[in-house]
Amino acid sequence: MNTSSDHIIRSYDDELKRLTGEIVRMGEIAIAQIEGAVDVVERRDSRAAERVVANDDAIDQLEASVSHDVLLLLARRQPMARDLREILAALRIAADIERIGDYAANVAKRSMALNINAPIAPVHSLPALAEAASGLLADVLKAYRDGDSELARQVWERDADLDALYTALFRELLTYMMEDPRNITSATHLLFMAKNFERIGDHATNIAENVWFLATGEPLSEARQKGDLTASPELQPHA
Repeated sequence: MNTSSDHIIRSYDDELKRLTGEIVRMGEIAIAQIEGAVDVVERRDSRAAERVVANDDAIDQLEASVSHDVLLLLARRQPMARDLREILAALRIAADIERIGDYAANVAKRSMALNINAPIAPVHSLPALAEAASGLLADVLKAYRDGDSELARQVWERDADLDALYTALFRELLTYMMEDPRNITSATHLLFMAKNFERIGDHATNIAENVWFLATGEPLSEARQKGDLTASPELQPHA
């Protein structure tokens, strides 16, 4: 075996592993951000919310590092086939995680506005939504790290469960607003928070689709299942 060629292959594999490690690290920080965001909502802790918002910079910096590494790999290695899929998937997955971090930070920002008003009961439904979102992200990161296409598909299918939780909370918040106009401001903040968690699920599903394609070389051909019924006419308030 050509020793020089063997060294180049090992070096390339090491670079890909490092890239994967950076992305998994990004995802772990994003999960911590989701957990931190819902924690500050429950505790009504605006100072801790400011820290969650500030911590979003760590995810942004890692995404910039991933983008830089991808450009270097493309320029130096000129990858083909599976290797090219892996590098391009890394770029897309990093972008999805960066958006997930933004959504978690948005929840923390909203919590500071929510704290100005009296608490309302539906806030207690938010942790289940956050837990479902962080669970999807944790599992899809594992699927990415392990190259597990079946786990990626399971995450893709479970997004409908998160959508259903979001729809239920949406319905609950509409009821609170219609019953007492004094609840409108707080309920509106909670609606935006809930939508952020629903969007986190969508980005986890994007990652699942990339992991599936990376592992199989084929896109998921089925239409994405959606359980978000908030645009349904029967859920809209009547004049």
